[in-house]
Amino acid sequence: MSAPLVDCEADRLGLKPEKKAYVNVWFRHTIFPVYPISQVLVITAALTGVALPFIIIRQIPVVIAMLLVGYLIAFWRVSAVKQQNECNPENRSNRNSELKRFLISFSPILATIFAVAILDATVLGLASLGYDVFLATFLGVLVLIIIAKPKAHVLSKPLKSWDIYAISLAAYGAFLLRNVTIATGISETLQTLVVNGGIDVILLLTLVPALLGFVTGSPSGGIAIAVSILAGTLTFSAKTAALLFMSAYLGYLIVPSHLCLAFTIDYFKCSLGRVYRYMVPSFLVTFFAALLVYFLL
Repeated sequence: MSAPLVDCEADRLGLKPEKKAYVNVWFRHTIFPVYPISQVLVITAALTGVALPFIIIRQIPVVIAMLLVGYLIAFWRVSAVKQQNECNPENRSNRNSELKRFLISFSPILATIFAVAILDATVLGLASLGYDVFLATFLGVLVLIIIAKPKAHVLSKPLKSWDIYAISLAAYGAFLLRNVTIATGISETLQTLVVNGGIDVILLLTLVPALLGFVTGSPSGGIAIAVSILAGTLTFSAKTAALLFMSAYLGYLIVPSHLCLAFTIDYFKCSLGRVYRYMVPSFLVTFFAALLVYFLL
């Protein structure tokens, strides 16, 4: 959905197809490290036992770094294009009308996000139990029902979709994988190597999840397996959980099998190599920012 919008505006800025692809892929993924109802973040918090708000707070500087590097690579020295008929009162009226429609349409998601923030700030311990996202999502659904006023068959239709149950089973599978991995004794072996100085903790928190995210082509899968391997070796905190999340997420972001990347390249008819000229430096800067946050905060 974002590619046609990017294509339209990027044409007016004179961007090449590979830079259009970079803009579409990179900026659409800057929100997820701080998005409180992101499935990947929720799974990370649940598997590591770290409350979601503490992980999000540590991700904010990294997201700022992602936005800055994305802007510098994509738009540095790109001339802005003035809107035609900008001073026309009719255009301003249409803009206000469209903004109002957008806010109304987006209000269920906004309600969910604000509800998570308010619950975490006012009800202590709710986030650690995982009820904050559950209650906030329920509120978002209520707002959606009030706005859309759907009929009964529209409400029951999603319950017949396999996707809902697949997500639930995937979450269960992540916990099952963690427990099975702990039972096999892999964590004890890694713990011995860490204690003896054979493996550095930073390598475990970066290379393992990044490689797993890259190989599996899934941030959730990379995080689930990484947590499973490291569960008995490390005591997870907001600090370690945030670095593990960003490592797996960035590994997934640049993998060629990443569907967003594959579809975007196909849409803009450009080569993967040319897009990587922008993606790899962005990956390195963001990864360095995640390391700085780990060491300094």
